[in-house]
Amino acid sequence: MRSPKDVHVLLLYVLLLPLMVVSLDPPFSCDPSSPSTSSFTFCKTTLAVDKRVVDLISHLTLEEKIAQLGDIAPSIPRLGIPAYKWWSESLHGVSDSGRGIHFNGTIPSATSFPQVILTAASFNPRIWYQIGQAIGIEGRAIYNNGQAEGLTFWSPNINIFRDPRWGRGQETPGEDPMTTSKYAALYVRGLQGDSFEGGSSAELKASACCKHFTAYDMDNWDGITRYKFNAIVSAQDLEDTYQPPFKSCVEEGRASGIMCSYNRVNGVPTCADDNLLSKTARGSWGFYGYITSDCDAVSIIHDAQGYAKTAEDAVGDVLKAGMDVNCGGYVQKYAMSAVQQGKLSEGDINRALHNLFSIRMRLGLFNGNPKYEAYGKIAPSQVCTQKHQNLALEAAKDGIVLLKNSVDILPLSRSKVKSLGVIGPNANNATKLLGNYAGPPCKHITPLEALQSYVKDTRYLAGCATAACNSSSISEAVQLATSVDFVVMFMGLDLEQEREELDRVDLVLPGMQQSLITSVARAAKRPVILVLLCGGPVDITFAKYEKKIGGILWAGYPGEAGGLAIAQVLFGEHNPGGKLPVTWYPQSFTSVAMTDMRMRADPASGYPGRTYRFYTGKPVFEFGYGLSYSNYSYEFSAESENTIYMNKSVSLDAFKMSESFSYDIKKMGSEACKKLKFLTVVGVKNHGPMDGKHPVLLFLRWPDVLHGRPMKQLIGFQSVHLKAGEKADVKFVVSPCKHLSRTNVDGMKVLDQGSHFLMTGKKEYQISVMA
Repeated sequence: MRSPKDVHVLLLYVLLLPLMVVSLDPPFSCDPSSPSTSSFTFCKTTLAVDKRVVDLISHLTLEEKIAQLGDIAPSIPRLGIPAYKWWSESLHGVSDSGRGIHFNGTIPSATSFPQVILTAASFNPRIWYQIGQAIGIEGRAIYNNGQAEGLTFWSPNINIFRDPRWGRGQETPGEDPMTTSKYAALYVRGLQGDSFEGGSSAELKASACCKHFTAYDMDNWDGITRYKFNAIVSAQDLEDTYQPPFKSCVEEGRASGIMCSYNRVNGVPTCADDNLLSKTARGSWGFYGYITSDCDAVSIIHDAQGYAKTAEDAVGDVLKAGMDVNCGGYVQKYAMSAVQQGKLSEGDINRALHNLFSIRMRLGLFNGNPKYEAYGKIAPSQVCTQKHQNLALEAAKDGIVLLKNSVDILPLSRSKVKSLGVIGPNANNATKLLGNYAGPPCKHITPLEALQSYVKDTRYLAGCATAACNSSSISEAVQLATSVDFVVMFMGLDLEQEREELDRVDLVLPGMQQSLITSVARAAKRPVILVLLCGGPVDITFAKYEKKIGGILWAGYPGEAGGLAIAQVLFGEHNPGGKLPVTWYPQSFTSVAMTDMRMRADPASGYPGRTYRFYTGKPVFEFGYGLSYSNYSYEFSAESENTIYMNKSVSLDAFKMSESFSYDIKKMGSEACKKLKFLTVVGVKNHGPMDGKHPVLLFLRWPDVLHGRPMKQLIGFQSVHLKAGEKADVKFVVSPCKHLSRTNVDGMKVLDQGSHFLMTGKKEYQISVMA
């Protein structure tokens, strides 16, 4: 008989049992202990993936095949194939935003890195790759712990941040095609495991999916939604702005997934565009992964856009175009009737299934219990490791951009700051640091909490209830400002101002923020410090020129370590080196229609163009802008070549375009282009007074903007760490075909003879391309 104490313990256990989740083996196929499945050819790991997939598909009925075409794919018990969920998210850390990941077990959280726009501001490729690695490890660990039903992550978002009002711009690496292309490739390689030797059979740690393909960068503006929007894009803009990140994602990153977008491009829904999905991605770029729709994108082709006359037409259109799986149940619902009506063949379905099962096999999910595989041994202890949390802190610090330090108010000194006033709605809420598509972070620390660890006498006032700042306690804020030595204000935006399905109307700070900031600044004993938390740019012209605002930091959405990162920058424990990955436009830019997809300016109509490459107006802050506590200088080394002779290594006369001084890049071919590469060396010196990590940005400028040339174009960047007084040579390998070429109106890449100017800082170096 049990004692009363034992009964109480047992009762407590029974009550808690529903809340206790025991670690389970992850779902897998081809259990070697099961004689009913182990004999299948598709279970033989010695065979190529393609052969195994063909065998698997041959065992399926048509009904079973169709059931696999949605993001929730049911099990096939007779073949020992478990259910699979295709939709998981990992934009800047493993998230539970999709259907495949669950934080309801022994792993309750994952490392939450800075939102992508801030990570991009570091211009540090090493960090981008390492974040991808960390996310891939944590995603696999969660799966191995039985808390996931899929390993296909629908990240990264590599659309160009074309318009400053876009609510999802925060999810992207910014407005520059070259930066976004490099980020895409490095993130994907890190997440997937850098396995390329096996081609279409290469093993995957996890699967990345580059989205949203293509020319997608508007959610909801002036009554026009992303679901109905028809993006009118020129061949020139498509080739040199919208497509490069996706091309790099496939060719350089070897991404195993692509997501087609909601919108139409030049009248055709992207998910139903054979030229886009099959001819370009699979044909020209060599993509051999799977293509998913955005969620319910197939249904809107009929229901919202009216492009397809019937549901069966929509399903037939997308599967014949090259899409493989539908986020949602629309294809599963209508594919059978589409087959019966002759609008879809079983061959089209088999093609899609081949791509889908190939990915699951490359993930090792048809190799028996994955815990015996290399990736299957990644343990729960590898989630939220100190290494990953340190990386999150490093990424946040490296991305923070110093926009103003007019009176050298920064860095603050602990010994001189006896009392500190912290004001602002973004100062004391850890969730405000995370941004879109964030999962539960490993830890929480607000900027206020971090600053309290530096200054014992820290006093706080929100000033506004939220970033909307519909009302403000200005008098109380002024009183606080007059009572302390220094004031730091945490203002900006939050996800109620910018997010998926919510584009902004204005570029100025919302509500009464400007009044609050100005009133506090003019009342404070010393110039105040303004910290902006936001993804998209804001017009803070007033703060830029206000003398009582001494310092301005942009901290994006800095992730779980953001509060500490900001404090370390403010107090000089880290020398800021971030550079803006987007142009900060004035409020007047809101007169431009967000639906106008043109990149290049049109003087005749007054259209100002977009991004630093083509915008003809005066920005609040330009792309690549960012100050430091140190001063840096640049010099082009004498080692740098200054003349490129086109016929030196190979005769290129055959590639010269008729009646012009330009060469057709496509006709030249890769071998001829390789022979033209040259080295450019930039000497960089840190004149002090602090050590610092410094991104060196190398731009190209043409002598004019004829033929639609950009005013300038980023062609390379590297991050270097220099001690105070130290100098280093930064070497760039420049490929004329890739870096000195331009895109003509037909979308063709051409290389012009004549002068080209390399630029870094205020220094220029002329390169002559000769016949």
